[in-house]
Amino acid sequence: MNALVNTLEKTTNKETTLSLPIQLKAALPLSAKLAQQISQHRQTVQNILNGTDKRLMVITGPCSIHDPVAVLEYAEKLIELQAQVSDQIFLVMRAYIEKPRTTVGWKGFLYDPNLDGSANMQLGLEKSRQLYLQLIEMGLPLASEILSPMATAYFDDLLAWGAIGARTSESQIHREISSHMPFSIGFKNGTDGSIQIALDAIQSASNSHQFLGLSQSGLPSIIESEGNPHAHLILRGSNTGANFSIAEIDKIKQKVKGELPALVIDCSHGNSAKDPLNQPDVLKTIVAERLKTNVRGVMLESHLVDGNQKISCDMTYGQSVTDGCLGWEKTEQLLNDIASTLRCSEIKLSA
Repeated sequence: MNALVNTLEKTTNKETTLSLPIQLKAALPLSAKLAQQISQHRQTVQNILNGTDKRLMVITGPCSIHDPVAVLEYAEKLIELQAQVSDQIFLVMRAYIEKPRTTVGWKGFLYDPNLDGSANMQLGLEKSRQLYLQLIEMGLPLASEILSPMATAYFDDLLAWGAIGARTSESQIHREISSHMPFSIGFKNGTDGSIQIALDAIQSASNSHQFLGLSQSGLPSIIESEGNPHAHLILRGSNTGANFSIAEIDKIKQKVKGELPALVIDCSHGNSAKDPLNQPDVLKTIVAERLKTNVRGVMLESHLVDGNQKISCDMTYGQSVTDGCLGWEKTEQLLNDIASTLRCSEIKLSA
């Protein structure tokens, strides 16, 4: 026992104290006007998921944020596009600041905003919240992945939609946190294609929980949640193939007891065979089959420039540093085409 104590005493890990959520929110506050805007966006997302709003929700933006200047330029273009397609499509800005890693690598803007390995997370928290507020002031609803349980309290007042990734859908704490969040959250199927993992997660998140967490003031607390009534399913394909087609969705329906939860389909990852340029074909198929599949929303990985790049001293402006993305020109053309297709379908139904 003494040997163990001596070993622990010699072990030193660097610790850096961060601002508390309540402190960061006070330094970078959300105005009452913007809070009302976010509330309206959350309600629109919920209306789309429950089918009272017939538009297609499109969550689009960079795989992960790394350059605020490029992100703000993308956002300006997205606002202009929303005005053109708003009768058929509700656009949500993908604003991911955390990046799950299978092994190691850059973990996202929140963790390393300088992209140099310095891991200045205090700066990451500040810059992330500041950027989120700028995007919201432009009028955009925001989407992000719920990854670090510690980070949720810093941004829970700003998001209109959230996702739990394929690697964390099976995590109990992520299910509990989702049950406490004030916005709709989608659970992705597992990387091996397992749908049951996500279905179990939806059931768990829909129920109330008591769990350990941190309060806004940073104190260890018992969190009591009421359950999230807007948890839903995200199909992202798997390591072995896609699951976005009507045939695959029918297979899933046959395995599910009861009604299938609201569906959002990720056009990237396994559904695009990890090729961002395949996303348009995936989305066109989804829209063509939508009357039968009843898909409520889709996700696109999109940035100013096609593809991706490694972090370096000489990077291409507006190109992803994580997963490859569809460039803006292709994104704009795709979503205008999709809106036209949806209008034609609407005319045929009313005829």
